[in-house]
Amino acid sequence: MCANIFYFLFPLPARIGFVTQEDVLFPQLTVEETLVFSALLRLPSNMSKQQKYAKVDTTIKELGLERCRHTKIAGGYLKGISGGERKRTCIGYEILVDPSLLLLDEPTSGLDSSSANKLLLTLQGLAKAGRTIITTIHQPSSRIFHMFDKLLLISEGYPVYYGKAKETMEYFSSLRFTPQIPMNPAEFLLDLATGQVNDISVPTDIFQDQESSDPSKIVIEYLQLKYKSLLEPKEKEENHRVASTPEQLQLAIQVKMEWSSSWLDQFVILSRRTYRARRKDYFDKLRLVQALGIALLLGLLWWKSSTNTEAGLRDQVGLAFYICIFWTSSCIFAAVYVFPFEKYYLIKESKADMYRLSVYYACSTLCDMVATLFYPTFFMLILYFMAGFKRAVASFFLTLLTILLIAITSQGAGEMFGAAIMSVKRAGTAASLILMLFLLTGGYYVQHIPKFMRWLKYLSFMYYGFRLLLKVQYSGEQLYDCGSNGGCRPLQSSPTFDIVNLKGGLKEVWILLAMALIFRLLAYLCLRVRIGRKN
Repeated sequence: MCANIFYFLFPLPARIGFVTQEDVLFPQLTVEETLVFSALLRLPSNMSKQQKYAKVDTTIKELGLERCRHTKIAGGYLKGISGGERKRTCIGYEILVDPSLLLLDEPTSGLDSSSANKLLLTLQGLAKAGRTIITTIHQPSSRIFHMFDKLLLISEGYPVYYGKAKETMEYFSSLRFTPQIPMNPAEFLLDLATGQVNDISVPTDIFQDQESSDPSKIVIEYLQLKYKSLLEPKEKEENHRVASTPEQLQLAIQVKMEWSSSWLDQFVILSRRTYRARRKDYFDKLRLVQALGIALLLGLLWWKSSTNTEAGLRDQVGLAFYICIFWTSSCIFAAVYVFPFEKYYLIKESKADMYRLSVYYACSTLCDMVATLFYPTFFMLILYFMAGFKRAVASFFLTLLTILLIAITSQGAGEMFGAAIMSVKRAGTAASLILMLFLLTGGYYVQHIPKFMRWLKYLSFMYYGFRLLLKVQYSGEQLYDCGSNGGCRPLQSSPTFDIVNLKGGLKEVWILLAMALIFRLLAYLCLRVRIGRKN
């Protein structure tokens, strides 16, 4: 647990690698894609692209990942690589940059004994190749225990043994602590560290003249005392002999001060990765079927509607407002979960100085924006002519651009809420409340809002989007209701447009563009605060 806290609070130096207990990898990418993007972003700029690919290939072979190199990481309910392969991929992710020091937090957690043994053999090979590896192990088997070079045993925050792993049993036997039954050395040591000596013979004299009645506490205090008197002096003497820090360790603790690639290079690489990681969401069959189904349903309900009567006009205006609601809600909820879902990936990669935060945000919002524009376009191509809107090329494209502008603004609002809250559950709740507020103040359900609540509508982009949609679709001079007793009347005189002047529209366009920009700027600033980055 301490290792996780260290990792998330402090940026790691460039020459130190850290593998967390939980595997933080994009499930949509393959093993090879994961390592390739890591290499392109982290390896120095003086290496060519061919050299970086060769480095990835060497790492895959070194970790025994050739069989699954083209398999997706997946996880959870998605079929992908095994737990051991996933852990080795995490290790490969870190050793690509040739760290002098590699830290691992319980790498065998959740693995069966065979996979854990294979993983430790891999780490042992890496250590023999010249790397320093420090790891915490959860309940190691006896085979794994005998792979260790050095061992640090801690009880209640204080060391009780530090030295060669193969000499531990001999040391504790010299203190008259021996197992009474055949026992895994690791289990024996863990029992001593917790003071549980039921199956361990202990020197009886340590319980004499002791005020405490708790035998486990007496055992722990005795072991701590023996460490201070027997092992600690030897350790200090050895440290005095090595006065200067080795050159490779000095390199390991130097903090990285420069980026390995330029802003534009990072943008190109990260754009490719963002697209590959999210393409399943971008080209989701369910979203396509939803857009098609809703468009057909609305087209049939409003089949060739007209504005010849007051009732027909009200129906068509109601359709316009529903279109605003549909794409506002769809785009907000598609964007609000992006940053909360990717929070752990972003924290890990940002602390490792893989890329600038500004690059990540630009790639994320631009890739999502391109996908966001596809579905409303497909939707309007079906609905527009079925519903009987104004049959003019200019009107169609202006209506489409208005819907796309609403979608882009909604996406920016969703990103802002997601970045500000960074919690899947709370971000969705906040988005629902804000959406309800925007819907009620959008100018259709309640047109005459009380003065003390009127300011709310000026914060609602649905209010401006709905007004702009009415202005591009209808003209104030257009005649309607010619079959009534009073004869033809201009649309502007309709009660439906009492508070909307159908002239103009540029004001709403500029306001929506400004909102889209401000939402994204605020989203980026919230990300900086949440992630703790300044670039």
